Amino acid sequence: MAAEIKYTEDNIKTLAWNEHIRKRAGMYIGRLGNGDNPGDGIYVLLKETIDNSIDEFSMGFGKVIDITIEDKTVTVRDFGRGIPLGKVVEVTSTLNTGGKFDDAAFQKSVGLNGVGSKAVNALSEDYYVESFRDGMSSFAHYSRGELIESGQRPTKEKNGTYVKYTADREMFSENFTYNMEYVEPLIKNYAYLKKGLTLNLNGTSYRSEHGLLDLINDSMSEEPLYPPVHLEGEDIEIVITHGNSYGENILSFVNGQNTRDGGTHLAAFREAVAKTLKEFYKKDYAPEDIRQGIVGAISIQIQEPHFESQTKIKLGSTYMWEKQGDADTPATHGPSIRSFVNDFVKTNLDNYLHIHKEIAPVIQEKIIASEKERKEISGIQKKTKERTRRANVYNKKLRDCRIHYNDKLSKNRQGETELTSIFITEGDSASGTITKVRNAENQAVFSLRGKPINSYKESRKKVAENEELNLLIAALGVEDDMDNLRYNNIIVATDADDDGMHIRLLVLTFFLKYYPELVRRGHVYILQTPLFRVRNKKEVRYCYSVEEKESAIRSLSKGVEVTRFKGLGEISSNEFVHFIGDDMKLDLVQLSDEESIAELLEFYMGKNTIDRQQFIRQNLRSEEELEDVNI
Repeated sequence: MAAEIKYTEDNIKTLAWNEHIRKRAGMYIGRLGNGDNPGDGIYVLLKETIDNSIDEFSMGFGKVIDITIEDKTVTVRDFGRGIPLGKVVEVTSTLNTGGKFDDAAFQKSVGLNGVGSKAVNALSEDYYVESFRDGMSSFAHYSRGELIESGQRPTKEKNGTYVKYTADREMFSENFTYNMEYVEPLIKNYAYLKKGLTLNLNGTSYRSEHGLLDLINDSMSEEPLYPPVHLEGEDIEIVITHGNSYGENILSFVNGQNTRDGGTHLAAFREAVAKTLKEFYKKDYAPEDIRQGIVGAISIQIQEPHFESQTKIKLGSTYMWEKQGDADTPATHGPSIRSFVNDFVKTNLDNYLHIHKEIAPVIQEKIIASEKERKEISGIQKKTKERTRRANVYNKKLRDCRIHYNDKLSKNRQGETELTSIFITEGDSASGTITKVRNAENQAVFSLRGKPINSYKESRKKVAENEELNLLIAALGVEDDMDNLRYNNIIVATDADDDGMHIRLLVLTFFLKYYPELVRRGHVYILQTPLFRVRNKKEVRYCYSVEEKESAIRSLSKGVEVTRFKGLGEISSNEFVHFIGDDMKLDLVQLSDEESIAELLEFYMGKNTIDRQQFIRQNLRSEEELEDVNI
């Protein structure tokens, strides 16, 4: 019989504010990571710091923000009002303390919960803040949230706030790095959303005079079918146009925050555009035909927005709260976000189309072309979907996770979707290994049968007939709407050989051509598994490159055995369990603003050109380089 576990007063613990943040970092910044993923915590800390300066600009103070990132250290200097001198220590080290609770001082800000600067402080090995106000400054210096020194002194600096911090290597990893490909779009978005603000990042200036219109014009990689429609109102700004690509590409923002996963404002915008155009043309067009190929953006400003997580990537607010005065004044209901966005789009887009009569027929032609294509394959899709539904009931290709085991359970646990992953793999051996060792609570496995068809070369009709791809889309849940996505992480897990690489490209081609939002929203990853196992009698090391292998061989020295893994099925389940846990190595599949999907697919999946042959020769390591060395 197990010994009785006593539960007494000694079991009750009270953590200091910084201990709680460090122990439960996920509650505050979502994830830790090492900088390889744009959702990693170091970028959340960066954003939380800049957000405070952005909120100052939004209130009319400070037109310049200077940002530098050198190695692992970040500095942010704004020229706003500066933190009240007597509160510098309190606002950086006391939870639920900050100016954002007072709507008279900050209206429609991003920072709401008095947490951001505290999280940065607690998760930094070195954190320094100094506020400059009217010839005096107040400073505080911390390490991992513990105050080292503070004080006040005279200064000749202009008013504002200076923050310098180094994220904690104990938390994020010894070798974490800032990927500027993730940082630069963040800074650009701030500029687009805050017209008149200059942001200097490592000496490069970012500024926008036309807001979201500049964002769309700068980011479109294909020629739009008509000049983007740019509409601005009080607390709302939208841009829309159409291109010839599949899917939708609509960016959304709240109070300057990039809501990558959308939310109530994006849903209202999508609905409003479809409804307005149906009424304008007096035709009952299907919403999916109206939005096919749409490119656009929406930004709204609201009081006290409610986000579905601390990382603020999805808006959950239903109403436009109206609040005046100090924090003690109760907020009142304004209009619903749905009606606010609907009314603005209906009035202004309709007026725009009546004034700019040359645009209306272009949009209608695009809608009719989308409708025609959809109807041409509707019969095929209907039959395929019916087969898919029947097969999906006992879909042996999908080994689902318990969160989504059935519809009822899925509805009851919708909030846990962000924890879910699905591995897309090929062959019984690999899928069997992953299935055996996965976390069945939130990790699903989908097994492909051989190589999928090349969606780039085949016709839309041929793709629609493919049961394999339809089963995959049914498993993901995005047959009818991208918002129904059942898994937050879609992980392509194929062998590290020629066939595996080809299968990976074919899956990505399908997503990029017909479901590009999956990639744009940051849901698609490539699983990195070790190429080599290097071991002796005392130690085992798994290596992901030839360089790591050579280093391991030198380090382990005597009696070394090297194994080259060519397939996932060759890795035993006892070993594989280490590669798909919380710290699994994932490469995010992403598109830069300048990259055209059509041009990418033509290069990689089109005709075998000289350019592609040269690219392969320059970038592909020969199999001989990866073979085991003789020890």
